[in-house]
Amino acid sequence: MKTFRNISLYAAALLLVFAIQSVTAAAAGERKKSEQQAFLTIKGKVIDSETGAPLVFASVSVSDANVGIVTNIDGEFTLKIGETLLSKNLEFSFIGYKNKDVPISSLRDKGYKNVISLDPAPIPIREIIVKPIDPVDIVSKAIGRIDRNYENVPNLMTAFYRETIRKNRTYVSIGEAVVEIMKAPYNNDLRFDNARMYKGRKSADVEKMDTVLFKLQGGPISALDLDLAKNTEAVLTLDAMKYYNYSLSSVIEINGKPHYVIDFIQKPSVDIPLFMGSLYIEMDSFAITEAEFGFNLSDKAAAQSIFIRKKPLGMDVTPELASYRTKYREQNGKWYFEYSRAEVKFKVDWKKKLFHTYYTTMAEIAITDRTAEEVIKFAGKERLRYTDVFSEKVSDFADPDFWGEYNVIEPDQSIESAIRKLSRKLKFSDRDDLEK
Repeated sequence: MKTFRNISLYAAALLLVFAIQSVTAAAAGERKKSEQQAFLTIKGKVIDSETGAPLVFASVSVSDANVGIVTNIDGEFTLKIGETLLSKNLEFSFIGYKNKDVPISSLRDKGYKNVISLDPAPIPIREIIVKPIDPVDIVSKAIGRIDRNYENVPNLMTAFYRETIRKNRTYVSIGEAVVEIMKAPYNNDLRFDNARMYKGRKSADVEKMDTVLFKLQGGPISALDLDLAKNTEAVLTLDAMKYYNYSLSSVIEINGKPHYVIDFIQKPSVDIPLFMGSLYIEMDSFAITEAEFGFNLSDKAAAQSIFIRKKPLGMDVTPELASYRTKYREQNGKWYFEYSRAEVKFKVDWKKKLFHTYYTTMAEIAITDRTAEEVIKFAGKERLRYTDVFSEKVSDFADPDFWGEYNVIEPDQSIESAIRKLSRKLKFSDRDDLEK
């Protein structure tokens, strides 16, 4: 089936390598930033104004600028803003809530945690029953307008990438990086996105991995593949639509604009594992502004062949969960890739062991800055590849000032605790190969 020839690229954080334990650390070279400027650090939390619940993955961005970040699973964020932007507003947005603009000058700096509350924005049901709506027609129009709705010139982007691995409930590997992305135009199928490492750090407790070293292959490159508007093959082509059933589940507000929520799932007659989820499509432009989807894991053998690249004899690895999320940001009538997240969970069984072990991987990438000026191609030797194992290309958590003015996704409480534990363990360790 030609439409799905690259389906394995979509399984994001996807290709996993199980190998008998050995550790190879790659020293990540640093390039100095050409210009430095003073910046303000804003910390905060975005919550529901009625319930006080944190809003997870809410967008936080500087108005009329390309600087932004998303909140973590606790609704918290940290945003570093250059002094030239201090007269601007911070824009806060979340699915189903009214946008809020807050002057940067009114927010407290550094250690103080600003609390931003967003009001729910219900849309009356009468808006979707005035005339019959065909969800297939909506998706077809969204596909037909990709060239119009998304950027048709290359962009150079700065992004923050984080990758974690948990064994059962314990974090055993955490890695982060600032990466540079050459984002190719959406109207050219022959030009692919590529990325290179700018700065990176990691921490890993290999002793907790028993005799298995669990590796996640692809890193930032796989996370970029979750840009459905660009990598359309498995979901967003007219040919791919033949394999899915669609339904209109609701209408909600995002960024002050009404959106169709279109649910999709593969047809019962389709015998290869595909995707299921929801597309958020803006009513006026038919732009796909967000997507939440997962991989159909009902056929365990087929899913295993897609996700697992290599494993030892005597080990059985079963995918239990594959969940993905993608977001875009609108500026001047064009939509730009903003954020993606992939979470994949596996059950591991050994023939001679009684109990299961569960490994959960999470990879997320957030665009923190971009420009369409002086965009150049990366040299081949600098580019990250699908075969790269990210954890082998970054250094450990050694320098508290490592990130300088770069924006990162705030760690959630469990990750913060894991970082402290793993870093403390490494500090008193003689494992030099982890400290390069």
